[in-house]
Amino acid sequence: MDDARTELAAQAAELIRPVVSCFSPGRARVRLGVNTAIHDDTAAELEAFARPLWGLAPLAAGGAAVPHARSWLQGLAHGSDPAHPEYWGEPVDRDQRIVEMAAIGFALALAPEVWWDPLSGPERDRLARWLLSALPRETSDNNWLFFPVLVGLGLDRVGVAYDRSLISARLDRLETFWLGDGWYADGPTERRDYYVPWAMHFYGLLYDTLTDGDRFKDRAARFAGHFRNWFADDGAAVPYGRSLTYRWAQAAFWGALPFAGVDVLPWGEVKGYLLRHLRWWQGRPVTGPDGLLSIGYGYPQPSLAEQYNAPGSPYWSLKAYLPLALPARHAFWTAKEEPAPALDAVSAQPHAGALLMRTHGDVTLLAGRQHHPWVRHGAEKYAKFAYSTRFGFSLPNGTLGLEQGAHDSMLALSDDGGAHYRVREEPADPHVTADTVRSTWSPWPDVEITTWLTAAAPWHVRAHRIRTARALHTAEAGFAVDRDAGTDRETGPGHARVSAPAGLTGLRDLDGRREGDVVDCLPGTNVLARRTALPVLSGPLPPGEHWLRCAVLGAPAGHEAETAWRDPPTTCHPATTAAPATAAAPATGPPTAARPGTP
Repeated sequence: MDDARTELAAQAAELIRPVVSCFSPGRARVRLGVNTAIHDDTAAELEAFARPLWGLAPLAAGGAAVPHARSWLQGLAHGSDPAHPEYWGEPVDRDQRIVEMAAIGFALALAPEVWWDPLSGPERDRLARWLLSALPRETSDNNWLFFPVLVGLGLDRVGVAYDRSLISARLDRLETFWLGDGWYADGPTERRDYYVPWAMHFYGLLYDTLTDGDRFKDRAARFAGHFRNWFADDGAAVPYGRSLTYRWAQAAFWGALPFAGVDVLPWGEVKGYLLRHLRWWQGRPVTGPDGLLSIGYGYPQPSLAEQYNAPGSPYWSLKAYLPLALPARHAFWTAKEEPAPALDAVSAQPHAGALLMRTHGDVTLLAGRQHHPWVRHGAEKYAKFAYSTRFGFSLPNGTLGLEQGAHDSMLALSDDGGAHYRVREEPADPHVTADTVRSTWSPWPDVEITTWLTAAAPWHVRAHRIRTARALHTAEAGFAVDRDAGTDRETGPGHARVSAPAGLTGLRDLDGRREGDVVDCLPGTNVLARRTALPVLSGPLPPGEHWLRCAVLGAPAGHEAETAWRDPPTTCHPATTAAPATAAAPATGPPTAARPGTP
């Protein structure tokens, strides 16, 4: 057996092992902690029961011994029994139960001999009736449409009939989210985040494989060439968007390709993306003392949670272990792991509204399109200027000042002297060229900002045209760097730099009008480092039209980064270079008599 296959099987089993001690007496509920999600406790306990099946089902399908399979089998029998005290309940429209029923459908589709055949006749009937109850229910108008489809795949495998029009209607609606060039939107929105690979493509590949179809395979093949640009040489994926607590589900797409037989890239290359990513996570403090996966990304960080994240949510990460369903002789397992080939220094991805910039093995995403106002910290997860595999990104830990705001990779603006800041939340009018992302945003109705982000590896250059009817204080930041091992700081007129073992980050004001400083952000704000230092350029703006321009560096610490710091780019995007630093033209939009701090 391939060593990698043995290692991944052991990883999956070890991740699931601590869950077993949290079973309820009837084995239908798993109680991992206090549920603070928007769905009820029963749904949360079903979630913690069902999500380990994303790892257990591939183990079973691949012929491995399934640890504690009997417990999950008892849970299926009891949780679907309306007469049992641990009954999960029938789903209603847009119910979290539908999400978790998909995992059960997946398990039945992959390994019915483990999860269906041992049940008695009445137990099978009750489980089938409960699963069938999900099919007519309304789902969210996004990747959720795949969940009834997955339930249907499980019912197909065990011979349960159902109204197939309920599935075809979902598939038809999903077609409307197809954008071309390998890309979907996650619903009728601007979001094109990790739900494209770990949901839209992942489920589509499951569907094609289990129905002997080819509806989705070519789309996934086209996406693969784009998606590999999201991964650094060491396996890290760019932290971006919502649901980051699903962690290594970021690489689930790479396991779904061989499962579906989509050989668009050499198997050794695909294998490398998956294995390097999983290795990148090894040793990171993502579990608690009890071994259970925590809410967070690089460490336990409850503030990162979405409204729908319950204690069992992180086990969605087990989707990365799908290739365990393949036999040891499959070409994916027999191929030698290969490093990523030399990729373009800049990959323009207009559907995502992003540029992926690769330098020193790291990846920086320059963003200008996506937004999600509903999720917690949506502006920080989607609308910052830059996201980095080395530096991550930060979330606010309060509402006052720069230390609490931790506004890395943002232009933060205040109209009350620096007490409260506003940042880009919803980019509009996005445009992506080969090296630049442009968007327009309005932190107040009478303030309009157009931002150009230009790749100039290892730097990126920012230019902002600001038209304001109110006086503003501005604070523009680079990346936040781990400060725990000590820092070397350099600040002065027009520049701010921080160097630490984790990396070097700094900004140079190309107009030389702002003051440089370094802010120690509150602990627990960055998704990778628990305590960070943040270089910032600050300055005032009176009402009128203004231009702010700076170059931002983020790189591994060392001589090469220090050399780059002394040799910044001196020009911006051509659309901005002819503009004066400050113009007296009046602001667009209506005049305002608002008091400072009011919209």
